[in-house]
Amino acid sequence: MRLVLVDDVWLAREGLARLLTAHGHTVVGLAGHPDEVPELVRRTAPDLAILDIRMPPTFTDEGLRLAGALREQHADLPLLVLSQYVEPAYVQTVLELTGSRRCGYLLKDHLLDAAQLDAALDRLVAGELVVDPAVVEVLLEDNQDPLAVLTPRERDVLALMAEGLTDRGIAERLFVSLNTVGTHVQRVLRKLDIPSGATDNRRVLAVLTYLDRTTPRPNP
Repeated sequence: MRLVLVDDVWLAREGLARLLTAHGHTVVGLAGHPDEVPELVRRTAPDLAILDIRMPPTFTDEGLRLAGALREQHADLPLLVLSQYVEPAYVQTVLELTGSRRCGYLLKDHLLDAAQLDAALDRLVAGELVVDPAVVEVLLEDNQDPLAVLTPRERDVLALMAEGLTDRGIAERLFVSLNTVGTHVQRVLRKLDIPSGATDNRRVLAVLTYLDRTTPRPNP
């Protein structure tokens, strides 16, 4: 897989590049500043871009804004955003900026798990959504969780939808049949009042609703 890596920390950038190269990937471009990336992506035509969230000049959300810009310029380019922080609001922003397609959010702490990283890259290139399980777990543990209308099993299914799993992937994870997963998904969509439409769009709306309702709001 041909990859572009963007991180302002040289050690992190080079370390990840070596890890990915050791696992058979080709790093076709490295950048330490968001301004370098559009031209780098245009010139190298990577299969996927990996972006840090906090980069110059403000070290706040440059990676998120870069993801949105790249999605506008390269609609089919898979994007993986990396962060040191379990921030549900960041995940929601990534989904909104990229349309919840071929995008992912992983914690840097988990990058040393080569198998998990490889699986995430493969899923992104296949067009799936990938969200770090630790972030999903935090959302589910929120004491102010308003999703009380869902049963525990429906919450499990929705959490796995938020990780980007297909119905088959959910069935394998929960050791249930595809039909059972389909039933749970339809109940989740109905209980969350997701309007009728294309199934894929309804799933995206369910994930966005889930993240929106479980993300703490700043005080006015």
